[in-house]
Amino acid sequence: MGCRRARVPQVESPDEEVGVASPEADVRDRPIRSLIPARIDRLPWSPFHTRLVVALGVAWVLDGLEITVAGSVASVLEKPEGLSMSAAAVGAVATVYLVGEVVGALFFGHLSDRLGRRNLFIVTLAVYLVGSGLTALTLGNGVGWIVFLYLTRFIAGMGIGGEYAAINSAIDELIPARYRGRVDIAVNGTYWFGAILGTLGTFILLNAVHPSLGWRLGFLLGPVLGLIIIVVRRNLPESPRWQIMNGKREAAEESITYIEDEVRKTGRTLPDVDEKKTIELIPAAEIGYVRLLRLLFREMPGRATLGATLMITQSFLYNAIFFTYSLLLTTFFHVDSGNVPLYFIAFAVGNFIGPLVLGPLFDTIGRRTMIGGTYLLSGILLAITAVLFNAGALTALTQTIAWTIIFFFASAGASAAYLTVSEIFPLEVRAKAIAVFFAIAQCFGAIAPLIYGALIGDGSRPVLLFIGYLMGAVIMAVGGLVAWFLGVDAEGKSLEDVVSPLGVRKPATRAPGAGSPTSG
Repeated sequence: MGCRRARVPQVESPDEEVGVASPEADVRDRPIRSLIPARIDRLPWSPFHTRLVVALGVAWVLDGLEITVAGSVASVLEKPEGLSMSAAAVGAVATVYLVGEVVGALFFGHLSDRLGRRNLFIVTLAVYLVGSGLTALTLGNGVGWIVFLYLTRFIAGMGIGGEYAAINSAIDELIPARYRGRVDIAVNGTYWFGAILGTLGTFILLNAVHPSLGWRLGFLLGPVLGLIIIVVRRNLPESPRWQIMNGKREAAEESITYIEDEVRKTGRTLPDVDEKKTIELIPAAEIGYVRLLRLLFREMPGRATLGATLMITQSFLYNAIFFTYSLLLTTFFHVDSGNVPLYFIAFAVGNFIGPLVLGPLFDTIGRRTMIGGTYLLSGILLAITAVLFNAGALTALTQTIAWTIIFFFASAGASAAYLTVSEIFPLEVRAKAIAVFFAIAQCFGAIAPLIYGALIGDGSRPVLLFIGYLMGAVIMAVGGLVAWFLGVDAEGKSLEDVVSPLGVRKPATRAPGAGSPTSG
């Protein structure tokens, strides 16, 4: 006791600090050599990765569930057994939630890059649980209670918006490169599984119990699922990539060792690490949103244009169709409002299956071909459907079948938009970049229901909706063409080969055409 232990050189450690006699836990001003990205990318798939995807992927399930529950109980909130709200006031509930998502994405995205992925994907889920849980406690329809309702929906939206930024970053940084595309796309597609759960759950609750209790229980569906998942998340490690890029060498070594041990427990043999993939870096200083926007649109204009176009076009189309679908069915096809959920479930199933079936092709055929192809094909199919609709050749059933086919492809493309903005920008700003493009997409997407709701009107002029659908087809085609010409061939590549982190001094051996922070 009291003796000072001599330091033993770690000559076999794959991650070491350069020129430092005694390494510290948090070093931000000295070069670090690391093989951590290569160690992550060479891992075989294991139960650890499955657990990771389930624990983190629930974010999209919750968002789909929340949006659907809010839409399903809207009519109840207008009635005395609800809160006797006006139609405009009920519509504002969804608007407040979406605004909360944007604010949450920007706020928590910044914190995720600064404080780490794990810290934030615990916090954001907790924020969502509080917000959505408190919504169910709206006990009256006075001004104070309505303000309380809006506030809780805003808080729930903040939590989900923050989830998008933190979770997409964590998944991309922890999943081996050869699986990254299919996993990200499948996870984003689970939004529609949440939508199915929300539709079925509220349909049962509103018919099995008194509506005054049913709508409140509907808002508790998400928190019940979230409480289960938050326990699983507590046992997940921090992103070793984020740790090493922020100078936390020893913490990064602990995290990657934990992951490797989890894989070894399954009896898998880990491949050797290619020493040529060693990177040398100096942890980058914190970057704010103003500097980030300059980086994205001035130094990486091609990639910024790609990300913005993909996110805006898919958001516009989805909001245009999704939020006016029930109006279309009831106005033009005279479907009883009580039967609308049945049509919606078929629509949601197509959206859910598309990313699962097509996802692996984004890793094999490639990002550029698949993203451009799904956008263009969904645009072409939408144009054909528009012509059939205008000719009066469709029924409620055939219109739903058409939507299911169109969004089988569009859903995979939309999920790939999130994949794109999460993998083509430097690690140090990844979460904030996701937040920026998410916010841009939401702003443009928010106007789509207003436009298409006006085009539907009282149903007396279907030609207006025909023109609107053609406009949507053109918008998706533009997204496909931009993806084809500006797309980044990221399939199978390490994130560091797709784009160099800002602090890298000695990058790994790169494939021809690999990106850099200043590449377009």
